Amino acid sequence: MTYAILSIAVILSPLAAAAAFVITYEEYVHHYHEKRKVLKTALEAAIFTLVFFLALGLLLAIMLPSWF
Repeated sequence: MTYAILSIAVILSPLAAAAAFVITYEEYVHHYHEKRKVLKTALEAAIFTLVFFLALGLLLAIMLPSWF
């Protein structure tokens, strides 16, 4: 069960990060004229999303098997 949770987190976390990047970029490009600032903000959102979901998957992989 631990490996399944980690596998799902490793596969889906980059997809979530890519989605966060695209959504943030598309939204911010309408508000800021500096493309560099938009890319930086979108990249920060993507990195945060990636780290968050990987950490959540790791936490679930560690804690969930001990509950069952």
